[in-house]
Amino acid sequence: MHPQLDVIKMSLQRLIFTPLLVVFMSIHSHALVEPSTWKHAPNKASVRAAYWPAGDDLSPSSIDTKYFTHIYYAFIQQHPQLFHLRVTEFEKKWIPQFINGLRDRYPPVKTLLSIGGGGSNSTAFSLMATNKHTRQVFINSTIHVARQYGFHGLDLDWEFPENEVDMSNLGILFQEWRQAITVEAQSSKKPPLLLTAAVYYASTIKLIGNGPRTYPIQAIRDYLDWASPMCFDYHGAWANFTGFNAALYDPKSNVSTRYGIRSWIESGMSAQKLVMGLPLYGRAWTLRDPNVHGVGAEAVGEAIDTDGTLDYDEILVFNKENGATIVYDDVAVSFYSYAGKTWIGYDDGPSITKKVRFARSSGLKGYFFWALGKDKDWTISRQASNVWGH
Repeated sequence: MHPQLDVIKMSLQRLIFTPLLVVFMSIHSHALVEPSTWKHAPNKASVRAAYWPAGDDLSPSSIDTKYFTHIYYAFIQQHPQLFHLRVTEFEKKWIPQFINGLRDRYPPVKTLLSIGGGGSNSTAFSLMATNKHTRQVFINSTIHVARQYGFHGLDLDWEFPENEVDMSNLGILFQEWRQAITVEAQSSKKPPLLLTAAVYYASTIKLIGNGPRTYPIQAIRDYLDWASPMCFDYHGAWANFTGFNAALYDPKSNVSTRYGIRSWIESGMSAQKLVMGLPLYGRAWTLRDPNVHGVGAEAVGEAIDTDGTLDYDEILVFNKENGATIVYDDVAVSFYSYAGKTWIGYDDGPSITKKVRFARSSGLKGYFFWALGKDKDWTISRQASNVWGH
């Protein structure tokens, strides 16, 4: 047994979520119910979603809801040792603003509380998912916080499970989470919370970490409302050559959205439970030689921002102010621009339009953007919504 877990167990014995005791006891009282009854009937409604980074300059009340069906609050974290959600002073300020800013809007949108994110503690997720007790503390806490603030659902963004054991535990977590959500809804007489997850662009993680590991497809299909493959960050300043952030096609490799989405479907995932990720940002490099500026050109690191990330609206400003050359690649269905030693790979209206058409023609449930506040006067959001239809 992991020595840290002994300390964790002792701490957890002192941790009581009073509002959730009824739910916890209710779940155990249903233990004899056939497990298949916890499987979730798919919701046929489509999804046009986006994440709102907490504290962003774009206030929630300024979000134009006619372009979206679901908005995620990003992100809240779990306690790294005790595994309940940490509602810090930051969350106490921003979550009410988020919920109040989107309440009673027309058209209405559903709100989801997203847990984790790219900067979260992956090891803590792994430890939490390892045993039933810590999973239960986590699950009960998520339901409590979601109900306390009035969210419609919960979203897990674990980046990323490290091995097959993590993946197996993730499947168990989803099953127990769905069971708890179902029992809580029966007890509270409220509609059940949505349960979703942001996942790797492909069904098997191969390019990062210590080796291939595959998502628990059956559990995702049975217990989530949908999964959201993050179809971006394919190339960046971590590699010393230029490339597209979110290529739809790549004839030279499997690093493309088409490959990723197909891998999910071919592994048994229902297309109707996939929501495809789209980026409202690009990746910028410093070219080694400004005269060599094609895709795959040698670079010496990031440009402009600390990690080479540029929001869509910032890219438009850069291109205009620097007289950048703009190129559309109809194979990758992506744009790039260059000026001097700076090279940026990104998406604009025409490429996003084709990617949304791809999602729709593939029978997917919808798409989501990372992230709100990075668009320019809702230009991309509007085009995507129009192409998808209502």
